[in-house]
Amino acid sequence: MRYAIITGATQGIGKAVADKLLQEGFSIAVCARSSDLLQKVSAAWKAAYPKAQILTLQADLSKKEQVVAFAIEVLNSFPTIDILVNNAGIFAPGLFADESDGQLESLMAVNVYSAYHLTRHLLPTMKKSKAAHIFNMCSVASLKAYPNGGSYSITKYALLGFSENLREELKPHSIKVTALCPGATYSNSWAGSGIDPHRIMEAADVANMLWASYTLSAQANVETIVMRPLKGDI
Repeated sequence: MRYAIITGATQGIGKAVADKLLQEGFSIAVCARSSDLLQKVSAAWKAAYPKAQILTLQADLSKKEQVVAFAIEVLNSFPTIDILVNNAGIFAPGLFADESDGQLESLMAVNVYSAYHLTRHLLPTMKKSKAAHIFNMCSVASLKAYPNGGSYSITKYALLGFSENLREELKPHSIKVTALCPGATYSNSWAGSGIDPHRIMEAADVANMLWASYTLSAQANVETIVMRPLKGDI
């Protein structure tokens, strides 16, 4: 049995990744802020994959103590960790001059600090496996400044920097680190936007690229994956 951890996994890319890994025979541990959504997806997963161990925990990853509690729950439940997907994040566009006071701190807490603290707590176990893979859900906003990016873009640049530093540190331990940088990807947040869903990538596209990266030979690592809708950014 192989084991994966995915944060923010009740919808969008996170759920698509969880679906894909379950299909491939993994047991998973997931967390999200909404207990209702967690119960819904957990019930569906357990019905579809009765042999998988599925661990769910309601957690607000903007709070360090809840990140640590999730890590402890995982370490108490799983003997090893093969994949870690730091996917939890908040999107909040805005201009520096106009965004609310504290927005940078709020976005950093979820988009960057949660990945930092969770990874730190899980690394000792991951190092024992000698074949683990960490995926950090960055963004095309990690690569290029754009109008109205505000604090969100800062946090995504920071997450990419975290990924690159982590990769260098973990090379001696044979742990791979991949930064996923998708553009517009369909989730419930796009519903009612008036944008044709066919103009936006599917969440499963990102999950499939993650899986393709994971299944390469032990001596190969895809460092950064950049994905955009065929017709470009929105």
